[in-house]
Amino acid sequence: MTLVKARTPQIISGGQKPLFTGNDWDFDTIRRIHDACEAVAGPQLGLSWYPNQIEIITAEQMLDAYASIGMPLFYKHWSFGKHFAQHEAGYRRGLMGLAYEIVINSDPCISYVMEENTATMQTLVIAHAAFGHNHFFKNNYLFRQWTDAEGILDYLDFAKSFIGRCEERYGHQAVEQVLDAAHALMSQGVHRYPRKKRPDLASEQRRERERIEHGEQIYNDLWRTLPQKIGTVRPDLAAERRKALLELPQENILYFLEKVAPRLRPWQREILRIVRLVAQYFYPQRQTKVMNEGCATYCHYRIMNALSESGQITEAAYLEFLQSHTNVIRQPNYDDRSYGGHNPYAIGFAMMQDIARIVEQPTAEDRDWFPDIAGTGDAMAVLRDCWENYRDESFIQQFLSPKLMRDLRLFHVVDDPDEPELRVEAIHDERGYRKMRRSFARQYDVAWLDPDIEVVDVDLEGDRRLILHHKAINKITLQKDDAKRVLQHLADLWGYDVVLKEIEPATGTVLGEITASARPIFF
Repeated sequence: MTLVKARTPQIISGGQKPLFTGNDWDFDTIRRIHDACEAVAGPQLGLSWYPNQIEIITAEQMLDAYASIGMPLFYKHWSFGKHFAQHEAGYRRGLMGLAYEIVINSDPCISYVMEENTATMQTLVIAHAAFGHNHFFKNNYLFRQWTDAEGILDYLDFAKSFIGRCEERYGHQAVEQVLDAAHALMSQGVHRYPRKKRPDLASEQRRERERIEHGEQIYNDLWRTLPQKIGTVRPDLAAERRKALLELPQENILYFLEKVAPRLRPWQREILRIVRLVAQYFYPQRQTKVMNEGCATYCHYRIMNALSESGQITEAAYLEFLQSHTNVIRQPNYDDRSYGGHNPYAIGFAMMQDIARIVEQPTAEDRDWFPDIAGTGDAMAVLRDCWENYRDESFIQQFLSPKLMRDLRLFHVVDDPDEPELRVEAIHDERGYRKMRRSFARQYDVAWLDPDIEVVDVDLEGDRRLILHHKAINKITLQKDDAKRVLQHLADLWGYDVVLKEIEPATGTVLGEITASARPIFF
């Protein structure tokens, strides 16, 4: 990389020298930009963040990060190569752009920025990622509850080396088969509710040997405690004891397989654990997309305006920032050809600005809807509290205001498959505000969006068939072909037949069954 000599700075409005002029930058420029953003983020916005580590990467490296779900250090899998080829083809043909940055929830917080960015864009992405996202990662309760920022990078290094050793010892195909099955079940490999303690990823490598030595004993004890004759133990007591030993019902299917699957070898269990912990790492991010991007966008907006007001960026740089910022928060109307749903940047930024308005310049309507924050005066204190204590669903349910619903021109459409036409259920008026806010918040509730599937029992006295239930809310069942393919991966890991029953929660009625038989590919 060629470092460009900085031009002689000019004095502009605000009394300070600009951090840069023109589009060129070098590493000293990046350092000055970071320090200037830090001077705004701390004293003016009251942000708290992990130490920053900023890495400059090429477009090809950004494509590679896209392919491996945004992680800088990850094990190899064929799906990552497929994604790389797809993204590269779209990028080369001009059909897609690349993110200006990728930020990693770690301590230190790593921000990957494109070397092709202009100096203005480097300022924007540092303000956005290194301070906005960084603050959210460090302070939001879901990230504190579920992730180990200090241990994630060391754990990814351990995971990559462990899977590499498995490929050398057991063969690439054997490892790939386990990874394929684990990835298929990844969305059902998370704990949705807090357990005893947060995962300590830094200790995983030290505990690997203990798990290998004692893993067999853990599930062998289960098989030894089975009654030899069915009549020796009352059926209800046997079922109760079995479910207690297996910790049933169990929503985390990968966890269940890792601990209980009778035919998996220790290295296969460790791979399931790796995929499960990575899935758990991303679980908070799925629940906070609007808030996380809204926080980062609001922070970069405030920081860039402060730098402009103090004369640290030129008018030309500020106009470049405004153009990029406007593109990021653009929300097409529902009848626009480019409409693809709600833009989390647009919704998040609009809500942050609206909360600041309610706190500083409330209307009578705001005082009725938000008596606890309206007119309190300290917008950043209220926003920091929101960023710390809410997720998307609860944040929207609590803070989406009537004014913003009117500004966004929201309305609620019901698409009932039993009715021939769509029905507008609510609009942005007095009768529709609360109903619309509830329905909009539900679109971000993972408990409503993700299928509720649990392992409920195992037929240990018969063919060891694994029994799962899917609670079909509103009688919405799984897509049969996709469910069948995923269930096949589950049967392969379990080693015996698997049956999934679609259950209506209200009545307990069985709406359908999907079965799969294990293939002898792992053993």
